[in-house]
Amino acid sequence: MRVKIPTIHSNHIGLNAMAILEDGTTYRGTGFGYPKTVGGEFVFNTGMIGYAETLTDPSYRGQILCMTYPLIGNYGVPSKSIMDNYGLPKYFESDRIQVSGLIVHELCNGASHRECDKTLDQWLYDERIPGICGIDTRDFTKKIRIKGVMKGALSVSENQINPKDLLDTIKKTKYDGFNFMSQVSVDETTQYGDPSLEPIVLIDTGTKFSIIRNILRLGYRVIRVPWNISFSKIISYKPKGIIISNGPGDPKMCSSTIETVLKLFNSPLPMLGICLGNQIIALAAGGDTYKLKFGHRGQNKGCTEVDTKQTFITSQNHGYGIKSNTLDKTGFRTWYINSDDNTIEGIKHESKPIIAVQFHPEASPGPYDCIHIFESFKDLVEQTESKKKSIHGGKVNGGGKIFQRMKQ
Repeated sequence: MRVKIPTIHSNHIGLNAMAILEDGTTYRGTGFGYPKTVGGEFVFNTGMIGYAETLTDPSYRGQILCMTYPLIGNYGVPSKSIMDNYGLPKYFESDRIQVSGLIVHELCNGASHRECDKTLDQWLYDERIPGICGIDTRDFTKKIRIKGVMKGALSVSENQINPKDLLDTIKKTKYDGFNFMSQVSVDETTQYGDPSLEPIVLIDTGTKFSIIRNILRLGYRVIRVPWNISFSKIISYKPKGIIISNGPGDPKMCSSTIETVLKLFNSPLPMLGICLGNQIIALAAGGDTYKLKFGHRGQNKGCTEVDTKQTFITSQNHGYGIKSNTLDKTGFRTWYINSDDNTIEGIKHESKPIIAVQFHPEASPGPYDCIHIFESFKDLVEQTESKKKSIHGGKVNGGGKIFQRMKQ
């Protein structure tokens, strides 16, 4: 049986477009998507595929993303109505595009794939996101790598663009020190999976659907809760374990989550932190975090497990990291390190069932080499359950001077 694969052509391309970094560097190109002027932090991703998953990753909230792969949009965008086995959108990581704007070298004008529902430019137009193509993304990426991430502005318009307007937009743009949680976290508790299964509480600081998928795959149901939920409310669900999700921005803006995690340290509940969740656990324990020069965003980042010296290929999307010299006396030690720059990519507690990774074990898009992190978490849950500890376990180190200063 022959299947005809559709080809859909672009409709929202050919406008004027300009991008300006806060150092004054200006790029002129061809606009696509929605005519609009936006500000944000300019970042780049080195992934070759998976732009549908990437653009819907809540960790990109407040950022204008440059894709370094030269041709984007060739397979179009699938329909959101296509669901996976768990009733979640199969090809998306949230219910909307999260980036503020998109930068590509070449936009494919004809999208062709058996599940193609619309072109990339049409998708951006529908969700009111501007894009620019036809610029030297290699030069843009080198600029960020040398000078570090910068704020900037992107404008797409049918009319001529005034650079001064973009510079004014940059001045009004906030990223560092801005709390994005109200934009990416759920407002109310949501549950997924068979109600008869044991629950895992997922603290939503900007979670991807693939984290939910992997918890369900382990055989648990998911209780997805807001980022600022109280400790007592979490305990009322009688969870078997806690997962703190990925998310955007400075982890120090998540003071409510940090305080809740600090209280969870004094319970026997197993915990897994992912990306932002890794940083939140470190801060709750008394460690410190800092902003990376240009972040880690891609699908081929090597990470080495400290004990075994085994290196895994990981998917990453983060702009902050843990200061390695601040883990002393916290009860945590380094679990994984980045193979390129030796930054911390994972931590684990010396005696409590608490683990965390800076990379994305759920990948999507990217390699699935680290799916075993979820299996390790399940092992911790089962081991803790077999010991039948009381919810009021002994206290461990936590808080520290960094967290106390944050609360002032």
